[in-house]
Amino acid sequence: MNALETILSAIQDIKVIPESVSLGLYSPLDLSINSPELVNINLENSNDFEKFIEIYLAKNNSKVAFGGYNEERNLYKRSENFNIEAKEERNIHIGLDLWIKAGTPILAALKGEIHSFNNNLGLGDYGPTIILKHIIEDHVFYTLYGHLSLESISDIEIGTVYEKADPIATLGSALVNGDYAPHLHFQIIKDLDFNYGDFPGVCSKTRRNYYLENCPDPNILLKLPTQS
Repeated sequence: MNALETILSAIQDIKVIPESVSLGLYSPLDLSINSPELVNINLENSNDFEKFIEIYLAKNNSKVAFGGYNEERNLYKRSENFNIEAKEERNIHIGLDLWIKAGTPILAALKGEIHSFNNNLGLGDYGPTIILKHIIEDHVFYTLYGHLSLESISDIEIGTVYEKADPIATLGSALVNGDYAPHLHFQIIKDLDFNYGDFPGVCSKTRRNYYLENCPDPNILLKLPTQS
């Protein structure tokens, strides 16, 4: 664990979803290529995907399903964004997903300012996305919030400062979020590498080590229970 990760791991009470949803209502969800939950299930259609999430939450008496960091997935095979000819397939997820209903308020994990935002269009992409810039003990880093509603980026400005746990957005539906079941893609980024309003949330196997080092596990901040 490097210096920044040590600092982040020591911070307590981080929320990106309102605290009215208690930790007891979160359930870990495995969407990897080896997931027993996905046997004989096709999630290419967003309606089927949303029904799958709803059934999973009901079965686990939960409001939020979460997981996905460093997870190899088949979810991206349907999109050319992740399977460009002559390039290696991108199928390693490097953020943390929180699956919950569209319209759910999204909170700033930490005090920060809007670095950039964009509507990243296309099947399988983020849709509306906000990136916050943070500085803690001279460490500069970023948090990315993807799959938001269009309203979330319709009246915001670069440089606007948010305090920890301030509402910054709401979750979007499949119509605007890249055609997924509603969820937040939350990612910590050390070096944005000149990206603006966007940053890869899925990488190839050969680039896995680089991206995992540059994008630490978001659960060092959220501290969600990984055992159901």
